[in-house]
Formats: sequence, C-alpha cells, structure tokens
Amino acid sequence: MRLNLRVWRQKNAGTEGAMATYEVDGVSPDMSFLEMLDTLNETLILRGEDPVAFDHDCREGICGACSLVINGDAHGPERTTTCQLHMRSFRDGDTIDIEPWRAAAFPVVKDLVVDRSAFDRVIQSGGYISAPTGSAPEAHATPVPKADADSAFEHAECIGCGACVAACPNGSAMLFTSAKVNHLNVLPQGSPERETRVLDMVAQMDAEGFGGCTLTGECATACPKGIPLPSISAMNREWLRAQRKAARG
Repeated sequence: MRLNLRVWRQKNAGTEGAMATYEVDGVSPDMSFLEMLDTLNETLILRGEDPVAFDHDCREGICGACSLVINGDAHGPERTTTCQLHMRSFRDGDTIDIEPWRAAAFPVVKDLVVDRSAFDRVIQSGGYISAPTGSAPEAHATPVPKADADSAFEHAECIGCGACVAACPNGSAMLFTSAKVNHLNVLPQGSPERETRVLDMVAQMDAEGFGGCTLTGECATACPKGIPLPSISAMNREWLRAQRKAARG
C-alpha cells in the first residue's frame, strides 16, 4: 500500500504547529497503525530528518498510552486503541490525517504527544481506598453482590487513554472520572471514602480545565473499552448524594 500522510508537527508546547505531508510506500495491510508510523520514522531518520514523536508503550491495547486522532476520530475508524488498529482498515492511495488529542487540559508536548498528567491528578485526588496493613485477608472475606462486582469490573476496564476527552466537543473528562469513581464506589472496600472520593475527584477534574458534559455521547462512542454513557449519570447521583450529606454536616 502507498499512503499519503498529513501529520501534525510541533516542536514543543511553546511553538505553533502545522500539518506536514509525507508519502509512505510498502505498507502491509497486516501492519498496525503504529508500525506504519515506525516505517515513516525509519524513512525520516535515513533522510536526516526529525522523526515524528508519538506516544506508545505496550502496543497490546492495555496501557492506554497510544493517543492519536485519525481522520477526525479518536483512535481511528475502528473502536479500538490506535496500537490495535491495522492498516487493512484503509485503502491503497488513501490520505490519512494524524493529529494529537485536542483539549485544553492536554497540552501538546511535541508533535503527536500530549501531556495527560491531568488524569493522574484526578486519580490522586481520590482514586484509592483505605486498606489495613498486615496479613492478606482471606479470599471472599468481604462478600460482594454479583451485580456490584460486574459493575466494578466494567468500569475498571478504563485504561485512561483520553479518547473520551478528545472525542467530546466540550473536552469533558466526565466518562473517565465516572469510570474511576464508580469502579470503587460500588465496592465495600471503597465505602469509607465514598462521599469524599466523588466530591474531590469531580472538583479536581474541574480544576484541570476540562469542559462541561452535555451528554452528547461522543465519549462513549470513542471509548475503546466500552465504558457506558450511563456511568456519568451514576456518578452524578453519587455527587448529589455526597453534596446533600456534606450540607447536612
């Protein structure tokens, strides 16, 4: 396959960026999208040019590091992570636009790399549980209803890639934050911080400069792990309950 790539190039956060055009030949349909970018970078290095910077780590759809907007879609045309997107999703001669996540809370570091440490700070504000130290508890010492366990597992699938923010027209992080809140709040281990967790994490999310949620649903559509949109409503109910409890003192 021969492809025409339009790639966002930006030297650092303090400079303006622009789209640069490259042609890549000899692309196999079985290549992953990141392997295709590796091929591009090998060509650029041989020319003595600066390779395109992009985030990646496990390349197994687990870590959430890969983060590209491909032809206007977060992670590309398939509902998967960028590293699991294969070039058979494109056709010979296609022109592909490749951009970084676009959100005020995700400033560009270089080229396609953005700083997503805002997510880390949201988790640090309340994404933990109180756990006694010492010997490990017996298995099944704390019974958990199956419905709650299933809900916790569903929300725990969030890998923090940021596709929800990139896809949202408002740059909202509500789907990410709700996944982290609901994951712990439905479990008995998370009960001690249940109220403070949702209040603190939502407050930190707002402080980071993410946009407001208007429930357009683009976040859930782009999520490679299928975090459901009702997760946001569940967190909103938790937040209102915690607010009322805090007001009563």
